[in-house]
Amino acid sequence: MHLPFFISDGENVQQVTAQIRFTVALAENLRGTHMSRLTEILMNWTRRPIKISDVEKILLDALKKLSTDGAAISMAFKYFVEKISPVSSKLSLNAVDCSFSGELTRGERMKFTLGLEVPFTSLCPCSKEISDFGAHNQRSVCRVKLRFKNFDGVSIEKFVRLIETQGSAEVFPILKREDEKFVTEAAYRNPKFVEDILRDVVLALRREKNLEAFAVECENFESIHSHNAFAAHEEILP
Repeated sequence: MHLPFFISDGENVQQVTAQIRFTVALAENLRGTHMSRLTEILMNWTRRPIKISDVEKILLDALKKLSTDGAAISMAFKYFVEKISPVSSKLSLNAVDCSFSGELTRGERMKFTLGLEVPFTSLCPCSKEISDFGAHNQRSVCRVKLRFKNFDGVSIEKFVRLIETQGSAEVFPILKREDEKFVTEAAYRNPKFVEDILRDVVLALRREKNLEAFAVECENFESIHSHNAFAAHEEILP
């Protein structure tokens, strides 16, 4: 199902269209559940801002109204982050694939995962070293799944900014010629293999005190090879 929501990220509230998957545990003596009640629960949230901590309220409502011991929800949507071109200072919006995923069992703490897919540029260090002119670069993406100790005050945009700065250079929806020169040269001065980017993302996430666990995938959509380059890492934090 698709529904409109207002996503709250601190002081910023953004309207999105989310693809929803909403499920509840079914007792063995029941033949089915009241599916319309799931939609009714969600309709109560379509006109007020939803914070990450509100996902637990949605699931608690499901436990109560459907007399169940477990519920889960996932909400996938495009979240737009403001970008300012580095030289011309042109304002634009960059779309980031975002997801909220929550699971709740009666009497237990909610398990919540924030999913992000953040684009950036990578430039090959080996190509730069062996070439007389230039180096090949490509669009890259980092996919992360983040689990938190505390859900209050978690910022989507903060983690988008943290991740996109680990590449060779950021991407911008609007680039004038002077911006293109700046970004091209910035990537050339900051060459990274896909595993270098992965390592830097992991080190940055380890410094986040509120993180409980994370999973990271980095993929380079190679510009001169017939294959992509890929690296991944998962970690449970102490």
